[in-house]
Amino acid sequence: MKKIIAIALATAALAGCARNKTAGEAAQAKGPAADAVKSVKVYTAAKESVLLDGDYAANIQANAVNNIAPQSGGRIQKINVEVGDFVNAGQILAEMDRVQLDQAKLRLTNAETELARLKQLYEQGGVAQSDYEAMELNYNVSKSAYDNLLENTILRSPITGVVTARNYDRGDMYGMASPIFTVQQIVPVKLLVGVSEADYTKVKKGDKVSLTVDALPGKSFSGSVRRIYPTIDPASHTFNVEVAVPNQNRELRPGMYAKVNLTFGQNNSIVVPDAAIVKLQGSGQRSVFVVEDGVAVSRPVSLGRHFDGKYEILSGLEEGEKVVVKGQSSLRAGAKVEVID
Repeated sequence: MKKIIAIALATAALAGCARNKTAGEAAQAKGPAADAVKSVKVYTAAKESVLLDGDYAANIQANAVNNIAPQSGGRIQKINVEVGDFVNAGQILAEMDRVQLDQAKLRLTNAETELARLKQLYEQGGVAQSDYEAMELNYNVSKSAYDNLLENTILRSPITGVVTARNYDRGDMYGMASPIFTVQQIVPVKLLVGVSEADYTKVKKGDKVSLTVDALPGKSFSGSVRRIYPTIDPASHTFNVEVAVPNQNRELRPGMYAKVNLTFGQNNSIVVPDAAIVKLQGSGQRSVFVVEDGVAVSRPVSLGRHFDGKYEILSGLEEGEKVVVKGQSSLRAGAKVEVID
């Protein structure tokens, strides 16, 4: 019996030694792996000029729109232009019936003749001053009436532009329901761009704008901020910025859909390659690894604009720090690192 117990104790002791040896070997194998030095590439954080811009969508509008029509109804005697015609400021577009204009012309001629006659008599002392002033007033009233009828009988374009609507034909009675013509100025054109209220203090008159339109693929157009509206829409939290585009070749037309890039200044900010940015799983937080004394340190950062494969860093990083740009996928905070070229 004693012999059996001794054998059992010896067997247990041997098993314990074997277990201790196995655990020691495992610890010895694990230790070097945990302390392994990771090879990484780094980028020195530096400041660059970062353009402040934004992309927006807007519809192109005519710079000015004029509806051409007389003050009162009458028969249209002449139609001189058609839809699509380009017209100059002062060009005659249509003529109304001239009966009233001719009568006003006769009255004006008569008043002018009488005024000249009374002026001569007045200078010679042959007529009272009150009579002369009454005739002068009559002449001025006649001239004003004639000028008004002339403007509303011979219809001219007040702007240089293109005829976009003609609602009557020659011989029609103008009924004051709609204008005879609509003329739109398209040199230049304008756009009203809705910009976020967060950028209200950044946008300035004269800021540069570039735009493209789907109707003219491959072409880009330039303009500038002409006017900044003073109020903010409480529903959309945007304000309107009026952009003027020269459009000398008349390629842009009202109603076209445009993609607009508005540049409103620049920042001098720290910039790093986008490969340096690490996204924490399950959150929207972004971070980078910074090498300090051969150790990887995780730094949460706030990102700004993304451009040319780089990110603007708004906070969390200082100029001159070494940021890991390769090898960070398997990196953990506190790991020892070796910087390679």
